Amino acid sequence: MTLPPVPAPFNRPIAPPAPAGYLSPMPAEHFSHIRTWVFDLDNTLYPPRMRRFDQIEVRMTNGVMTALNVDRAHADHLRATYWKRYGTTLAGLMAEHRIDPDAYLADVHNIDFSVLSPDPVLARRIAALPGRRIVYTNADAPYAHRVLAARGLTGLFDAVYGVEHARYRPKPERAAFETVFALDNLDPTTAAMFEDDARNLAAPHAMGMKTVHIAPEPEPADHIHHHAEDLSDFLSRLTGDD
Repeated sequence: MTLPPVPAPFNRPIAPPAPAGYLSPMPAEHFSHIRTWVFDLDNTLYPPRMRRFDQIEVRMTNGVMTALNVDRAHADHLRATYWKRYGTTLAGLMAEHRIDPDAYLADVHNIDFSVLSPDPVLARRIAALPGRRIVYTNADAPYAHRVLAARGLTGLFDAVYGVEHARYRPKPERAAFETVFALDNLDPTTAAMFEDDARNLAAPHAMGMKTVHIAPEPEPADHIHHHAEDLSDFLSRLTGDD
């Protein structure tokens, strides 16, 4: 696909330290200025207990085995190592082995989506958020649309951005966020980011965004403003939808 030129880096102020309300049960007052709501996809717009990502990890390992002609144990080691070092396994494969990203993504995302189920309550709570709502994932956009369809969330978002829109730079790289946010004409100082991977909230925080870590266990840090085990429950406290 043809993408627009990479925009100049943002010059945004550093956000203030995380507020004392990190685990506050009533966070709505901290979001009154938010005009754009940015959601990660995997393990954020569906809970980890659905274990959809297990399929992708197997396919990633198989893909590394085939592409690099290594055994399963070594391929699994590289998959995990590249994820830690580069942000995604794909980024490591591209940096160190010049793997074609489109073929890799098409193969890795060829999975069974029936493990995901519609969530009408989550859909209603997302729809109640004022302003723009977008998805930004380290997967590709076609895959993201399939996940949204399986979760009954189609039509709720103004835009869906994948790693291809960031020129295959992955979160947590700040340049990836800057590229996608420039495409969306998003002002980080009036936006909130919901993400299951705590490290992917560091750049948004530095750009001035409100950050929410969606994960079973909290990871308190200066770049995380709020934590919640369940996205839908957290949104209910923002929208008043019980």
